[in-house]
Amino acid sequence: MPTAPLVDQLKLLDLQDIDTAIAKLGHERRSLPVLEHITQLTGRAGDLHDELVLATSAAGDARRALTKAEADVEQVRSRAARNQTRLDSGEGLSRELVALQEEIAHLAGRQAVLEEAELEAMETSEAADARVAALQEQSASVATDLESLGAERDAAFARIDADVTARQAERDAVAASLPTVLMDEYEAARRQTGGLGAVAVRGHRAEGVNVDFTLAEQSLIDAAAEDEILISEDHGFLLVRVGDRR
Repeated sequence: MPTAPLVDQLKLLDLQDIDTAIAKLGHERRSLPVLEHITQLTGRAGDLHDELVLATSAAGDARRALTKAEADVEQVRSRAARNQTRLDSGEGLSRELVALQEEIAHLAGRQAVLEEAELEAMETSEAADARVAALQEQSASVATDLESLGAERDAAFARIDADVTARQAERDAVAASLPTVLMDEYEAARRQTGGLGAVAVRGHRAEGVNVDFTLAEQSLIDAAAEDEILISEDHGFLLVRVGDRR
């Protein structure tokens, strides 16, 4: 069994407190509520971008349809105006003038139909443009919120990282004061347990963790020399005796 002075073993409890604090800080950094908000808003920003692309395309199609409708109306109006000018001049054979009157009447009906189509195209274009404007406004709002949340996240990261740096400096100082064999056993225990390297044991009771020692482990604790490094066979962590030995 490896050995180390009990005073050094007791320092492992301080080291474990520091490692636990660092682990909690890491968990806090990964689970900040602002990160979930950023994820949600980033997804919303992506959806808005896709919607805006489609809406912009639809608005372009609507504007082109309106331009065509306006051109169709203008073409009919111009032809009707030319015919009316010819009719008003009274020049030409009577049958030509009659034909002009009939065409003017036909063009008037055609113009009414085209103007109705133009009005519908105008309404469609205005609605499409309004849709684009609304999406642009939403996108800008989301971008502003993301910028604000990003600043909040960065401030939280800076605070946590500063705490981690300070705690790591404490850890380095404690670790440097411990025998290599003790640190090796401690680190091996942490790897095996996923972070728990040392537990305080008072009598047959572990402090800070809900575990019960077997009779064999209780006997091992009772029989071990003060400087003996004890490792729980069932749980893997080091057992640091702090008093009340039986």
